[in-house]
Amino acid sequence: MSNIIKQIEQEQMRTNLPAFRPGDTVEVKVKVVDGEGTKSRPKNTERLQAFEGVVIAIRNRGLHSAFTVRKISKSVGVERVFQTHSPIIDSIEVKRCGAVRRAKLYYLRTRTGKSARIKEDLSRKRNAS
Repeated sequence: MSNIIKQIEQEQMRTNLPAFRPGDTVEVKVKVVDGEGTKSRPKNTERLQAFEGVVIAIRNRGLHSAFTVRKISKSVGVERVFQTHSPIIDSIEVKRCGAVRRAKLYYLRTRTGKSARIKEDLSRKRNAS
């Protein structure tokens, strides 16, 4: 029975994921369905919404893997948890590679301004391109 479940999970897993780690700045494009229509746009139109921020946590659980992205929007911190293999995620693009020495960057929640900056890892950026 568990072999059948594993096989179904393998079919649903994404294969086109970029390699990213905590501290990296990523842009996640999410499919959003607009419910109410207007004269110019019909109902239930689907569009892409970009969410760009720093990865502060990664949870590896196979098909149930997730990652948390944090950004500052109008001086308010916004965090969003994305399921890695979710069909609503259109694409993930790594913008910057950060040099951090922790797996979970929850301490960034209490930091503001310059103390919340993350040093860029130029060696990883050079190897990726």
